[in-house]
Amino acid sequence: MTLLLMAAGSGSRYGKLKQFDDLGPEGEFLMEFAIYDAIQNNFEQIVVITKKENVSFLEEHLRQRLPDHIKLDVLAQEISDLPKGVDYKGDRKKPWGTAHAVWTARNVVNGPFVVLNADDYYGQSVYKKAADFIKSNNEAYALLGYTLKNTLSEHGSVSRGVCKVDGDNLVSVNERLKLVQHGNKIVDEDTGLEFTGEEQASMNFWVCRPSIFDKIESELKIFLQDEDKIATSELYLPFMIQEMLQANEVEVKCIPSGGEWFGVTYASDKEKAVANLKEKTEEGLYKTPLW
Repeated sequence: MTLLLMAAGSGSRYGKLKQFDDLGPEGEFLMEFAIYDAIQNNFEQIVVITKKENVSFLEEHLRQRLPDHIKLDVLAQEISDLPKGVDYKGDRKKPWGTAHAVWTARNVVNGPFVVLNADDYYGQSVYKKAADFIKSNNEAYALLGYTLKNTLSEHGSVSRGVCKVDGDNLVSVNERLKLVQHGNKIVDEDTGLEFTGEEQASMNFWVCRPSIFDKIESELKIFLQDEDKIATSELYLPFMIQEMLQANEVEVKCIPSGGEWFGVTYASDKEKAVANLKEKTEEGLYKTPLW
């Protein structure tokens, strides 16, 4: 099984590259806890998608720490990495989005894989749930969801994909751009929509199959023909999966993670993240140092 971490963001709201901030008790990156938890659940390949200038540093950093039997691939998400026959002559600096980040791994991933953000903490139990799903299901995709009220930030609004489910089947994920807590309800200040907080939210923890690569490639070709989109727009992984779902090309399960999530969207989130990781280490959930 493969764990794919997306670590190519620029950290504009955080103020620096949060993927490489020393949040653990011994200076560990947040992604190292995800990698550790995945390895404990028999994941054997780690793929990290990052910026070209960070590849060598991150590959050396992780190779020195990971067990020898773990396959490690650190890949650069590059603007020039496009489908055969497609060319782009513009001067865009911003990456093509999370779907393109996943597509970057098409030549090194050969089986089911888990995708997640390198700058989020997803809890330990979710990796077992993902591994169990992969072992018991040969075709379906899955979203490991989190209770919406537990995914907010005390320091500003957040964007979340709010899930609509039917039993254990994912029906849709609707992106809400400015979610904030108002009393006992959650309001999307962008649309005025209200939520109870008990809804499942997507925190970008997906179980995918290699079929996603063909879908992303075909959508990239269409995307790159639109002059308006290629200026500033991005291709997002959840949109790709939702399109496949609505076209009945895949079945997607929504599995409540039952775990704790926290992230570092804002610089002020760091103190809480550091305290959380320190507490979990002191409780014996993690070794220190981690490796």
